[in-house]
Amino acid sequence: MSAKSNAAFVARTNALVARFRRQRPLRGGSLLVTILGDAIAPRGGTIALASLIKLAMPFGLTERLVRTSIGRLANEDWVSFERSGRASFYSLTTNGRARFAEATQRIYGAPPLDWDGLWTMAIVPPALKSRRDDLREELLWLGFGQITPGVFAHPTYRESAISARLDELQSAGQLVVMKGSILSEAASANLVAMGWDLDDLGRRYKRFIDMFSPVEATLDDAGTAPVAGDIAFILRTLLLHEYRKIHLRDPMLPAVLLPEDWAGTDAQRLCRDLYAKVFPASEQYLSATVQTQAGALPAPAAEIFQRFGGLPAVDANIDGSRVA
Repeated sequence: MSAKSNAAFVARTNALVARFRRQRPLRGGSLLVTILGDAIAPRGGTIALASLIKLAMPFGLTERLVRTSIGRLANEDWVSFERSGRASFYSLTTNGRARFAEATQRIYGAPPLDWDGLWTMAIVPPALKSRRDDLREELLWLGFGQITPGVFAHPTYRESAISARLDELQSAGQLVVMKGSILSEAASANLVAMGWDLDDLGRRYKRFIDMFSPVEATLDDAGTAPVAGDIAFILRTLLLHEYRKIHLRDPMLPAVLLPEDWAGTDAQRLCRDLYAKVFPASEQYLSATVQTQAGALPAPAAEIFQRFGGLPAVDANIDGSRVA
């Protein structure tokens, strides 16, 4: 990367960091979830507290905030804690791995290309009124739209992990789940309007595009020149953090049910392309920076290279600061 291109890239990234650090309150737990899910889960799921503090420092998270935030995640059963001598280590729990697996399918997977016209309906029985709020949160997390206080719907329900969770809720007698067709396109459009605020979601996607398009442009100007590993990690983390907050609200409707010129399509392409450009350098930075109880991070799991339809391989022999 030329000196001019590098300066532009670093300046754009620093501007994004400054924007993040101006947020009040600065939500440390949310950023740690991004780091753990995106970077650590596919590489063994364990990290030394000192390494986590180092990774979080550029984003304005103090050591105290990291300790407090990771402690809360431990209390919520996302991670478990273990001490070895004077060092502390955190590992993803079974619950944490399961939640990250659900999110991974949605964040890095491809949008549905077709639709069979069938809707999945989930009904909360009146007898479960005391649990309605908990079930509502669970269904919204799974991407369902709320049609009425006790009725939820989704048109493309194929992800195995999500379907398994739905089956669990149904088998426990907590839900009535059915699948069927709608008699007209207008009726499907009405269900979409009742279940989701696509206008608001579209505006969020457009703001994401406005934030990260200038950074992508500086990398395009640089061609295939190397990217500094620490900056690549910072950009990758901010990119996924902002995209995750929006995309996990996205029900991933089939194209036939979306508005024309849907901003989510452009946002997904931008996130995919920019992520792929900084992925190798950021992985090598993690290899050089993060320690676990067993020493260095293990090699990335094969599944990570399937994100966004395929990512470039990482040369483990490079020291982590730069990638060609």
